[in-house]
Amino acid sequence: MRKKERNKFVDISGLPVAPSMEPTLRTIHLPQDKNFYNYRSIEISLIAILLGIAGGFIAQILTRLIGLITNLCFYGVFSFTFSSPAQNHLGLLVIIIPIAGAIVVGFMAKYGSAGIRGHGIPEAMEQVLLNESRIQPRLTFLKPISAAISIGTGGPFGAEGPIIATGGALGSLIGQLLKTSADERKILLAAGAAAGMAATFGSPISAVLLAVELLLFEFNPQSLIPVTLASAAATAVRIFFVGTAPIFALKDVAQPGSVALIIYLLMGLIIGVCSVFVTKAVYLVEDLFDKLPIHWMWWPAIGALAVGVVGYFAPHTLGVGYDNIDNILNGSIFGQTLIILFVLKFVSWAISLGSGTSGGTLAPLFTIGGGLGATLGSIILSLFPNSGVDIRIAALVGMAAMFAGSARALLASMIFAFETTMQPHGLLPLLAGCSSAYLVSSLMMRNTIMTEKIARRGVNVPSEYSADFLLQTLVKDCATKNVVSIKAEDEVSKVRNWLASGEEGTLHHGYPVIDEYEKLVGVIRRRELENPEISGSKKIKEIVKGPLVAIYEDNTMREAADMMASYKVTRIPIIAHDDHQKLIGLISHDDILNVRRMHNEKENLYKRYISLSKKRKKDDQNKNGLIKK
Repeated sequence: MRKKERNKFVDISGLPVAPSMEPTLRTIHLPQDKNFYNYRSIEISLIAILLGIAGGFIAQILTRLIGLITNLCFYGVFSFTFSSPAQNHLGLLVIIIPIAGAIVVGFMAKYGSAGIRGHGIPEAMEQVLLNESRIQPRLTFLKPISAAISIGTGGPFGAEGPIIATGGALGSLIGQLLKTSADERKILLAAGAAAGMAATFGSPISAVLLAVELLLFEFNPQSLIPVTLASAAATAVRIFFVGTAPIFALKDVAQPGSVALIIYLLMGLIIGVCSVFVTKAVYLVEDLFDKLPIHWMWWPAIGALAVGVVGYFAPHTLGVGYDNIDNILNGSIFGQTLIILFVLKFVSWAISLGSGTSGGTLAPLFTIGGGLGATLGSIILSLFPNSGVDIRIAALVGMAAMFAGSARALLASMIFAFETTMQPHGLLPLLAGCSSAYLVSSLMMRNTIMTEKIARRGVNVPSEYSADFLLQTLVKDCATKNVVSIKAEDEVSKVRNWLASGEEGTLHHGYPVIDEYEKLVGVIRRRELENPEISGSKKIKEIVKGPLVAIYEDNTMREAADMMASYKVTRIPIIAHDDHQKLIGLISHDDILNVRRMHNEKENLYKRYISLSKKRKKDDQNKNGLIKK
């Protein structure tokens, strides 16, 4: 037996066959082998590794470019050192710098590409869902440059968003140049995005999870392995430049007790509500900008006016603010100063992001959430000094819970907080706080800060990842074993008369054709039998067309459905592994629909059972007088 093209085509000319079997029927279409990895997957993985290395260098280049623009604009110094604009002594002139940068970004969006607007991840999601992961090649250059200008001139954004978007654009560009499939481009886009996040924060695992939750919309080896390799490669580049120390180190943190864990869970509920407010506020600002009677290229300048004014009164709201996150987590900022910082950071960031400038969301969300968490922790500790709450852990929970609630990337948010602090005692509080924030957000808000924009354009973003029930059902469990077949030696006229009789089995859309040895030689469709252009004197074997589409009984219903869709057939014969002409049964599209119907009925039955149980419980309480009317 010789296999071709991933086992789609099987030449059985070397096997014992019936003498009546025509040469055109010696080739059989079968499902692909159940191997999860192949040579093409290895090629994509190697490309992803190179993409991860490139993403690591892009992160270094962009952070240095942001540092250069920051130093030139706020300090008049030519230096690539990544610095904060908070220590400037420009006075009222500090208001002008963000506006100047925003004007440049507006011109770049107008005359370069409107794709640079926003924080990048929603735009990447849209390209994955609607445009087969094709991102404009020029965005690979325009996005990082525009982001560097926006952030370097005081924009209250993190560098990670543009780096993630740039890595994704680079992955898409490479995929387009190498003429990959849509699925392969999606993998490379996600690999580039994961590399960008890993190279920024040194958080490779959370970068992979973010790619899975926000870009891949799937969890399988073909897509997961290239993304993990790209993330690891980007992290290796980061280690070469900055070492292995966590970006937000936390030390001397005690294991929280049960009371503290309950408090962290309740904090997550509060921050979940706040994450909904933050998301809706950003899009409210965006809606207000949409109503302005001026061209959108000037909107970033208007948003930058708010950035400059807020930055004049609170300089630490300007720029990336990674130092703010570090200070919040280590308790260096507290009290009124902390409240002013995260409130004004929110105001500045929401107005600027809503204006459509180029920037990111992660660092601002971490600052806002971390400040809110630390504030709540301080209040709880003052009221209950023996609760065991640690303000630093409260800040960490707030930081991650804000991201989990607003972006609904639950796993990525928890693992990110751990990877960036390397504090294992924070894992249980993170699990409690992020999960409760995610729950509240899911109940109160349909879309997220990442999906609201594209949802308004009519894009349906997947929000659940579950195993396909068709993959859990085998063909042999649903197939028809008593198959109605047609003999190859019969004349067409005889078969037509039988079809016209209306006997049992005459209403099918297709029939297996067998020879005198009960061997399968093909499948014939009803419309071919009823075709008036075919002479009734011909034998069935003369009009059977090859190759044959067949399936094994241990294949899944998902594979059967894929075969039907690929070859445009509604009925597929089931054959034996050791004898490809041995007819075991038949699977049809009706069988697939029946499996789906049974699955739905099972789910609906469970829901009705739960509803009925609640109703009975309520009726019993009424009878016993436990419910007051």
